Amino acid sequence: MDTKVIRKNPLNQIDEVLFHLEKKDKRMIVAMAPSVRVSLGEGFGCKIGENTEGKIITAFRELGFDDVFDVDFGADLTVVEEANEFVNRYLSGERLPMFTSCCPAWVKFVETMYPNFINNISTCKSPQQMLAGIVKTFYAEKLGVSPSSLYFVTVMPCIAKKQERLRRGMDAGKCGPDTDAVLTVKEMIEVIKSKNIDFNNLEDGEFDKILGLSSGSGVIFGTTGGVMEASLRTLMDRLQRKDIKEVEYLIVRGLGGIKEGVIKVGQDREIKVAVVSGLNNAKVLLDEIKSGEKYFDFVEVMACPGGCSNGTGMPLYKKSQAESTKIAEMRAKGLYKTDKKKKARKSHKNPAIKKLYKEYLGEIGGERTREILHTKYKRVIIK
Repeated sequence: MDTKVIRKNPLNQIDEVLFHLEKKDKRMIVAMAPSVRVSLGEGFGCKIGENTEGKIITAFRELGFDDVFDVDFGADLTVVEEANEFVNRYLSGERLPMFTSCCPAWVKFVETMYPNFINNISTCKSPQQMLAGIVKTFYAEKLGVSPSSLYFVTVMPCIAKKQERLRRGMDAGKCGPDTDAVLTVKEMIEVIKSKNIDFNNLEDGEFDKILGLSSGSGVIFGTTGGVMEASLRTLMDRLQRKDIKEVEYLIVRGLGGIKEGVIKVGQDREIKVAVVSGLNNAKVLLDEIKSGEKYFDFVEVMACPGGCSNGTGMPLYKKSQAESTKIAEMRAKGLYKTDKKKKARKSHKNPAIKKLYKEYLGEIGGERTREILHTKYKRVIIK
């Protein structure tokens, strides 16, 4: 392929990815977001919400990718670091409420419209960027190669992820953006079709284990309330210093615009939580917090109504708002079904995560994790 046809637009990288796959000038690595497994198959006539993870993995390998990892692994990393951060803030009473940070559109909204809340956002990078940082540091070292020789592609339900990879501080590998390219679900469907891959007749493949093993908590990141529930599963163990058997927090599930609840911690403590779906609802809640009308300890916000399962990079349908909500619900149901089947349903119980901390990252919230897995925010002034 002639290099002149490569699109330089950072928001459309289909030609660039195909170029590198054909040229084989780099080690090609791909990873899919949690919600991708219950949506990409729709582009090939599969049922909405059906988990086609195995076929997607095989399609990636047929496209020529050398390694297939799972952004769910990055989600598990996010939970472990975010739960640790919350516990520290909660016990000290500082910078509360803590807001989740995995949605880049939400982060940009705060930086632009509500800069006074910047210090309330978790410093954790998103699952995409945590995994990217690990690929360009840990994995590059394990292979004994330069990070620049690795080309890391993510498949996302979200257009905002394309801009997120270009944010300041997303270069743990010190060779440019850790995530080299982001393709939406719609774009990856286009790529698979362009190569005449018979998706429906593919055998089920498996992730490469080193960065492909995930917990049920990592899976449910793909729907509104999932980040909160995943974090609660870990932080409750941490606060109570024991393995809590209950892992399902139904109070934060559902596609309501704003969900509020109180989680009891032992006999004498509680955590006030909120889950927000859609930026219009986020504005309402932020104004209530700012005025002192409401107080929370921990808040999850997703810019897209329904969360990533209803992202802007998903397969398109001619649908009403009610139909859109139904589709998001069906995808969410597929994620919760997958969660139930996982051997480990808590991120900190994922053996691959434990191994990574033991062999490479060291202490949770420690110096190396701060360098690779955390970030900073800045106020954006609109002129």
